Amino acid sequence: MVRLIGALVGLGFIVVLVVSFITGAGTVVRDGLPHPPEAKFHKEPKHISLSTDGPFGKFDRQQLQRGFQVYKEVCAACHGINLVAFRNLAELGYEEPEIKAIADQWAIEVPDVNPDTGEPATRKAIPSDRFPDPYANEIAARAANNNASPPDLSLITKARHHGPEYVYSLLTGYQKPPANLPPELRPGQGLHYNPYFPNLNLAMPPPITADGQVTYADGTNPTVSQMAKDVTAFLVWTAEPNLESRHRTGIAVLLFLLFATVLAYLAYQNIWHSGRDRKVRMTGPLDPENQAKSDAARRDEGIAG
Repeated sequence: MVRLIGALVGLGFIVVLVVSFITGAGTVVRDGLPHPPEAKFHKEPKHISLSTDGPFGKFDRQQLQRGFQVYKEVCAACHGINLVAFRNLAELGYEEPEIKAIADQWAIEVPDVNPDTGEPATRKAIPSDRFPDPYANEIAARAANNNASPPDLSLITKARHHGPEYVYSLLTGYQKPPANLPPELRPGQGLHYNPYFPNLNLAMPPPITADGQVTYADGTNPTVSQMAKDVTAFLVWTAEPNLESRHRTGIAVLLFLLFATVLAYLAYQNIWHSGRDRKVRMTGPLDPENQAKSDAARRDEGIAG
């Protein structure tokens, strides 16, 4: 009796699940998937081409230095790159004296402890230090940014879908809200409309506002698009500084696997290939010709068998 009741209950659950699935599938077919109202105005990231694209991609050191300059002069006031140390700038082509000067002149000092009093203090950065956060903690960050905490940018191009394209589009996508934008989606006080941001409105004001905001030492024309692209390339490096090494390793592994595949195929052909087309030649005592000669020799000698 208990088994019968358990079977009926299980059957009831199955019936409910099947009915729910059919009902939900019918709703999706009839009305389509549900979309939030902001999805109508949200835009997919713009496509950009970087030197790191593809399996043979490499960093453009000159572009990385320009991107670091944009970060230093525009982004560093609000966003940190806490996973990067000053000495890592050597990978961008900076010499040791330059790195020491950059660390010493960095606007934000490194948190430390006064050795004489044991009280919290700050000091000038040295090459072994990581880039310090612009705010003491999240509470201070929110207090200075309309209750929004600026994210650390070390891994931002890995943390966002279509990371490089997302960062570039966000930096260049600020605009006035369209006339048909519903009132509930319009930016409130302290917010800014950007169709490349998931909910359309974000607290960060446009960081790159005009051409020439940064003066490049190499003479590159500092347009808004160029500055956004350069800092995006720099953030690709902060997220994956070993990208070139990974590409080289991947190519070497593919070549090795190709070579190993050829060797395995040749071994298969030589050892494990089907024997249907092979002709086994009897040799030695089992050779019919040798057996006939042996029989004839025994007969001549009068040996039986």
